[in-house]
Amino acid sequence: MPTTPQPSPADILQEYPRFPHFSPTHLAKIQELCGPRWIDLLLHIPARVLDKTNTPTIAEALTGERATLMATVAKRPNLPPPRTKRPLSIELKDETGTLRAIYFNASSWLERAYPVGETVIVSGKIEADSKGKKMLHPDVYPSHKGMEDIAKFWPLYPLTGGLPMGWLHRAMGHAQDKLETLSLPEWLPQSLLKKAPEWPAFAEALKALHRPESENALLPTTPARTRLAMDELFATQLALVHARQTTRLQPGIAHGSAQNLTQKFILPYLLTADQEKTLREIKEDLHAPTPMLRLVQGDVGSGKTIVALMALLHVIENGHQGVLMAPTEILARQHYATAKKLLEPLGITVALLTGSATSASKKRLKQHIEEGFVNLAIGTHALVQEDMRFDKLGLAVIDEQHRFGVHARLALSKNQSLPPDILVMTATPIPRTLALTAFGDMDVSSIKTKPPGRTAIQTVAMPASRMSEISASLSRILKKGEQVYWICPLVEESEESDLTATTARFAALQKHYGESVGLLHGKMKPKEKDAAMEAFKEGRTKILVSTTVVEVGVDVPNATLMVIEHAERFGLAQLHQLRGRVGRSALASRCILLYHPPLSEYAQERLQALRDSEDGFYLAEQDLRLRGPGEILGTRQSGQTNTMLADLYHHAPLIPLAREAAEKVLAAPLTAPQRQTLTLLLRIFKKQAAATYLRSG
Repeated sequence: MPTTPQPSPADILQEYPRFPHFSPTHLAKIQELCGPRWIDLLLHIPARVLDKTNTPTIAEALTGERATLMATVAKRPNLPPPRTKRPLSIELKDETGTLRAIYFNASSWLERAYPVGETVIVSGKIEADSKGKKMLHPDVYPSHKGMEDIAKFWPLYPLTGGLPMGWLHRAMGHAQDKLETLSLPEWLPQSLLKKAPEWPAFAEALKALHRPESENALLPTTPARTRLAMDELFATQLALVHARQTTRLQPGIAHGSAQNLTQKFILPYLLTADQEKTLREIKEDLHAPTPMLRLVQGDVGSGKTIVALMALLHVIENGHQGVLMAPTEILARQHYATAKKLLEPLGITVALLTGSATSASKKRLKQHIEEGFVNLAIGTHALVQEDMRFDKLGLAVIDEQHRFGVHARLALSKNQSLPPDILVMTATPIPRTLALTAFGDMDVSSIKTKPPGRTAIQTVAMPASRMSEISASLSRILKKGEQVYWICPLVEESEESDLTATTARFAALQKHYGESVGLLHGKMKPKEKDAAMEAFKEGRTKILVSTTVVEVGVDVPNATLMVIEHAERFGLAQLHQLRGRVGRSALASRCILLYHPPLSEYAQERLQALRDSEDGFYLAEQDLRLRGPGEILGTRQSGQTNTMLADLYHHAPLIPLAREAAEKVLAAPLTAPQRQTLTLLLRIFKKQAAATYLRSG
């Protein structure tokens, strides 16, 4: 007689089968929403908890409260004809009174759910009108379910179109039953568990979220939620520490120490203490025989580019090529102009490669780069195309707001005997705890002080009712020969939104200021966007009406006024980035935040914080508190910190603890059971590279 295999902890990673009585359509929707594995279901945690524990009689039920009550179906009219607006009103009774259950767009399932003369359980919000008490679209259950199964706290999950909550509840029930059969090992180090004896085990913590016992069960401060956050953060840090260790174990280029050209390099200004410190850290990495992977984060206008150019110069004069990649052509051309001005007098050959160049010029330029005639190549992602080759690439500098992908890093290493050093720059200051998660596999340098000659930006908030006087005052700025950014949140007017449209504002300002007004938004073709930005940069247009596409670091020193409409709708980090487009010279600069009252409490705090400070690092901390990590890193970067269980604001204190624990675990020899346990944790949270490494020993 065959024996039934014993459940294994790894069974939680298996794909769940088709559940009994589930249609293929519903199963496909659940897989699309949650994922195909048992653990994917369990990690799809509820968004909120619905309290169905109030069980009055009809007479006791209070208007405005949610109630769960048992009643008999006294009368159920025939279904109204399809596509009519007449609702179906079902009369329910108990020994104390009458209640109407009302459904709009009624369908045949209601006939089965409300058999006349039978007892049912309904749950919903009590309302009242001239005819008495009623519930609109209540949940309904047959009485054999039992009040104890219905009158409880119900988890409500994020859904996808075409998937009713009831089907997801059933699937979650199967997943919880599966979890009950497994005995999962403890993967958190004892050093962490001793600090929080109130934490339940992983399986018990999951159960607390899926079978809540109070409305507060999902709060990030509960022991169960905190425990699960630590599980996820520990897995994340294990993967990041492993990636960092792997990078450091690889052979890299140990650059020489020649400084002849560096000593001849003419700085446009004296470096700040932060710039000097960052440059020292970079050069230490460059001299080491392992690949550099360093992030330089600096506030807008803090002088990251000059540090990067000095690092590139050091690599070039020691016999290697350099690459500087930018996210847009306009920014790439700006870097190219700066590099030519500062480096070509030293005999450095600088070339620009962008997607808009002709095929013939691109082919010729790529050949020159491959043959080593170009010392520094500057461009966009055209630099990591399949046919791109380098003679002797030593350093790649990536200047962009989203994370430089592993695929691009591998593309740069193609045909190189040793991988190049990588320096990533971001103008979005990131709180330390968040940096450990978003960039935990990298070394991080910070430039906080601005170079001399930059003026403070006066920031004021005004109601939109003062729009006309601001618009009229632009002529005074234009007479001084200065320029203006005017930011709007939408491209075109929409009936569904009251946000100001860029095209409408452009038309209104053009009536007053004619051809001196330019337009820039994300729906324009790349060449059109570049032309609009170039015209503003060169001063051919004086007012640039734009969406937020302008926030990436193009330098227009003559721009002294930034107007942001509907400022209350923007995140703090984004407002700070936009404000940083002005104040890039010694000219006095202003930023006007136009808002539409009334302001929410969070909007007031954001605008006040911006008026109080120009310190991007302080504002990043405030933004994390007010908006969460996605807003700090921007929409493209937020994918780097997507978490299922951890709230990166409330659980920020756990991140350094998780980091320290991960470093200690991976620094010590691991037994086979420890490897197996940690591999399970990493696979649960889809950290496949680290899991493969640990599993292989």
